[in-house]
Amino acid sequence: MTKYGLLLPHFGEHASKENLLEGARKAEALGFDSVWVRDHLVFEPHGEMEKPNRTFYDALTTLTAIGAVTDHIELGTGSLIPFRHPLITALIAGTMTQLVGPRLILGFGAGTFDHEFEAIEWGERDRVELVRSNAAILRRVATENEVSYKDDNFTFTDVSIEPKPVGGPVPFWYCGATPRSARLAVEFCDGWMPGRISLGTLRQRVGVMDELSAQAGRSRPTVGVIPPTSIEATREEALKDVNVPGLLAWANKAKFSVKPPSGAFETVDDLEGQLIVGNPDDAVAECKKFEAAGVDHLVFDFRFKFDRWFEQIELLGTEVLPKLRQQS
Repeated sequence: MTKYGLLLPHFGEHASKENLLEGARKAEALGFDSVWVRDHLVFEPHGEMEKPNRTFYDALTTLTAIGAVTDHIELGTGSLIPFRHPLITALIAGTMTQLVGPRLILGFGAGTFDHEFEAIEWGERDRVELVRSNAAILRRVATENEVSYKDDNFTFTDVSIEPKPVGGPVPFWYCGATPRSARLAVEFCDGWMPGRISLGTLRQRVGVMDELSAQAGRSRPTVGVIPPTSIEATREEALKDVNVPGLLAWANKAKFSVKPPSGAFETVDDLEGQLIVGNPDDAVAECKKFEAAGVDHLVFDFRFKFDRWFEQIELLGTEVLPKLRQQS
């Protein structure tokens, strides 16, 4: 059964204690499975998706606070960028699970912006290899003591991190939409989560993951997505809040994506998979497409509508989720 979550408004002009804590409580009460955060160190808003407000609440601090005021909703990062030393992340993750239970999912991505790594003088490192290093180190120190480790990024000797995570190593997902990201997820991760990705591209990636997983003798990693979402009484109303030209421009710049038959993303219909928009029944139909494509965990991204955050949670939780549960 597919799980459903929400991207939290922990960035931009609508980031606030009330929106985060009360929103998470409301999401849990309405039956959402998870809440998710992004990650930046030096935030530069994405022009096609966000207004130019640089507010950005720390990812793991935000999830810890939410875990303290909720009981069971899962807490995910989509994605954590590897500008923290993995031993620091290991201590934070272990502490979080001790305080709020084994609810954490650590999605990691290589990051988009060089300036965030240059700010901490990590600009010359291979960021994909930083993700690999984090996966290896987090798993080892979660289960072993007196760990010694050495690779091109990190070296340490006889390190023990306590507390250990409740329930064992925290699930580690690779976040990215490229063919390589899907392959790496099969190689060393528990899940794979692209952000915006066309449905055709998603199907292609999942097919490759199925093949590689079978060859490796393992089950396919969990597949998640985070599509921008806008739901109103009518599709016309829902589209008013979406920067369709910006999404089309982003889609046409995305490398390795499966293009529509025309060869370019030109209309809102071409954005299938990269956008959930319409009335509640439209949203249900779109979610079923993701499920049929192999998605295990769908996270609704309401950043176009964070000014109506509680309204959107209520609408989705009362008119979309029940229908999805009924059909599953």
